[in-house]
Amino acid sequence: MSLPAPTPDALEASQALQRLIAAEIAQQDGANAGAIPFSRFMELALYAPGLGYYSGGAAKLGKDGDFTTAPEMSALFGATLAHLAGAIIAQSAPNILEFGAGTGKLAFDILTEAQASGIAVASYAIVELSGELRARQQALLAPFPQVQWLDALPESFEGVVFGNEVLDAMPVQLVKKTAHGWRELYVTVADGEFAYVEREPGAALAAQIAAQIPDQEYLADGYTTEVHGAGCGFMATLGQMLSRGNNGAAFLFDYGFPAHEYYLGQRDAGTLMCHYRHHAHGEPFYLPGLQDITAHVDFTAMAIAAQDAGADVLGYMNQASFLLSAGIGDLLTRTDPADAKAYLPQANAVQKLLSPAEMGELFKVLIVGKNIELPPQIAAADRTHKL
Repeated sequence: MSLPAPTPDALEASQALQRLIAAEIAQQDGANAGAIPFSRFMELALYAPGLGYYSGGAAKLGKDGDFTTAPEMSALFGATLAHLAGAIIAQSAPNILEFGAGTGKLAFDILTEAQASGIAVASYAIVELSGELRARQQALLAPFPQVQWLDALPESFEGVVFGNEVLDAMPVQLVKKTAHGWRELYVTVADGEFAYVEREPGAALAAQIAAQIPDQEYLADGYTTEVHGAGCGFMATLGQMLSRGNNGAAFLFDYGFPAHEYYLGQRDAGTLMCHYRHHAHGEPFYLPGLQDITAHVDFTAMAIAAQDAGADVLGYMNQASFLLSAGIGDLLTRTDPADAKAYLPQANAVQKLLSPAEMGELFKVLIVGKNIELPPQIAAADRTHKL
């Protein structure tokens, strides 16, 4: 692959992580001796303390990182969510919880707009697993004393929950259909390099494959895809939290599909994707710790996991429909189009958020909660039947 060369320090950090992963592989014995599930490889590559992609010190987001998220594109994304939060808070409690807050830009924009618009936010809690990102958030959000940081989701919660591009960064199991049934892909070391080996899936994974992948009999041998155990576990915890609070809603933004689109026959290599310095490719073993590893989200599985845990599925739609229904167009008109220097950058950013060729169609919004009525214009855009 023709990708930018890492700095010597970055390469040294990646090599240290590779040694750590290889050592864990070497320690495995029993039926899966000398191999770890791909989900464990992905977990270490992203979150190994001090070395993983999200737990190391390199910048990940924005023009100097590996990818750009919606909040980084436009402050109007967060401003739109601030007004949505106000509508939910009016039915619930003046609390916002964000999971995986990145640079803190979304929180900053939500709180700035809320302050300017008279929307009372008593507490803004952030669950952040990355110490490096938490430090960046603390610096940016210092002007807002209501912000606090948590290490895990609380047992119960009332208010509004936001998660932007959280589910796609959760470790996935890779599975492959063979003439002898489904096999899980493990990672081993062969000739000094990481490589895949096939293993019999355990009972829990076999059950999840059966439940999550529709029309399996029509998929060809060799078909490889992802199963989202960690994502489903997160959604179950989120559903329990909202159910116990009995009055709140969570909005999850991510790229993905419902199951009947996710597991199409022609998508036979899955959706796993890596991002390295604004280059996208499909090689997860390339420079572990220096690149993001993601998979598209199976929104059907996410919705069912939350529902089974006691939450209600309140809505599902593409990002364009959601943002337009939530009023991003009205917020854009606050800037005079005659002031081209101020207006055009905002209009171009909003176009990227809404365009089917950019983020408008691929990105979806899943809304789950308890005892909450969505604003009528958002409820009218609901496409839950497509799940």
